[in-house]
Amino acid sequence: MTVGSVDEVGALAGFTVAVTAERRRDEMAALLARRGARVITASTITIGPLADDDALRAATAACIDLAPDLVVATTGFGFRGWLETAEGWGMGDDLRAALGRARILARGPKPCGAIRAAGLTEEWAAATEGSEEILERLLSQGVAGARIAVQEHGEPQTEFIEALRVAGATVVEVPVYRWTLPPDVTAVRRLVDQVVNGQVDAVTFTSAPAVRAFLMIAGARTDAVLARLRTDVMAACVGPVTAGPLVRLDVPVVSPQRFRLGALIKTITDELPRRATSLRVAGCDLEVRGHAVLIDGRLHTLPPASMTILAALAARPGAVVSKDRLAATLPRSSDGHAVDVAVARLRSALGPGQHIETVIKRGYRLRMDDAA
Repeated sequence: MTVGSVDEVGALAGFTVAVTAERRRDEMAALLARRGARVITASTITIGPLADDDALRAATAACIDLAPDLVVATTGFGFRGWLETAEGWGMGDDLRAALGRARILARGPKPCGAIRAAGLTEEWAAATEGSEEILERLLSQGVAGARIAVQEHGEPQTEFIEALRVAGATVVEVPVYRWTLPPDVTAVRRLVDQVVNGQVDAVTFTSAPAVRAFLMIAGARTDAVLARLRTDVMAACVGPVTAGPLVRLDVPVVSPQRFRLGALIKTITDELPRRATSLRVAGCDLEVRGHAVLIDGRLHTLPPASMTILAALAARPGAVVSKDRLAATLPRSSDGHAVDVAVARLRSALGPGQHIETVIKRGYRLRMDDAA
C-alpha cells in the first residue's frame, strides 16, 4: 500500500523504534510517532519513591546533623523529591538551612534547575553530566576531613562513595528513590522477542539501570539480544553514562552530543535513514527500511513476509537467491510456495515496475539497472 512521500509521513516512516523509559515515555513516543516511526513502549524499570521509607528519613536526619561541607545533587527529579518529602516530615526548613550552608555540586543542568528552584545556588556543574567528573574534581581538590552528602539517583553509587571515604571524607548517602523492575514484565519480554526476531530497528535507553534491567529480563536470550544490538538493531542512549553497560559489552551505541531527550530524538531521526539499504532498481530509487520501502521517495507498506523477502533480496542486489534460501528467512516453517505467495504480494504492493524477476523458477532477484 502506498502511504505518501517522506515529507508527508515523516522522516522515520518505515522504522520501528522501542522506548524503554518510564518517565517521559509518552513524550518520547509522541515525538517519534510525529516523525513517522512505529513506536513500541516497554518500560524496563519503574521508579519507587521513598517518601514512606525509613532509609530516606534517617538519611535526611543524618544530613542535617552532619552539617555537610559539600552536597552532590545528581538528578533534578530526585533533588526536588527529597525537599518535598522533607517538608512533609516537618524537616524542610532544617534541610534547606543545611544545604544553604554547603557548597553544592550538580551532575548537570537538570539538578541545577532544581537547586535554583529551591532558592539555593550550585557552586559547579559537571559538563559531562557524569559522576566520574564530579569524583575527579573532588579528589583533585582533596576531601580529607570533609563532610559530604550525596543524593543518589536510583541505585547505590558504591564506587563513588567508597572513593570519597578512602580519600578521608565522611559521607552520608541519600537514597531519594530506587529503580525496580516493573510488576509486569510481559511487554519487555515481548520486546526482547521482537529484537531477536529483527522486528525492531532501534531501542532507546535513558538510564543505565534501564539497560541493565532490559538485559536481566532477557535472561537466556541475552546473547541473542546482544548479537542483534551489535549488528542490525541500533542502540540509542541519551548519554555516555546510560551507554556504559552496553559499551562494556562491545555494543556500538549512538548518543547525542547534548544529553537531552530532544537531542536523542534528533540523533535517531538523522541516523536511522542513513542505515537503510538504498539501491537503483529497474529505473527506480529503492530504499529498504524496517517494515516498509521507499520507491522514488514514496512510502509503500508491505506484509511482514514480503518485507522479509525484499530485505533478503536487497542484501544481495542483482544476485539470484534460491527459494530455499528465501524460505529460511521467513518465520516458522516455510517452503517454496510460501515464497511464491510472498513475492506475488510484494510485486503487487510495489506496482507495475519490474522490480523483482523470476529466474528459471529457481529463485528471484532484484532487477538492478545493470542486470541482464
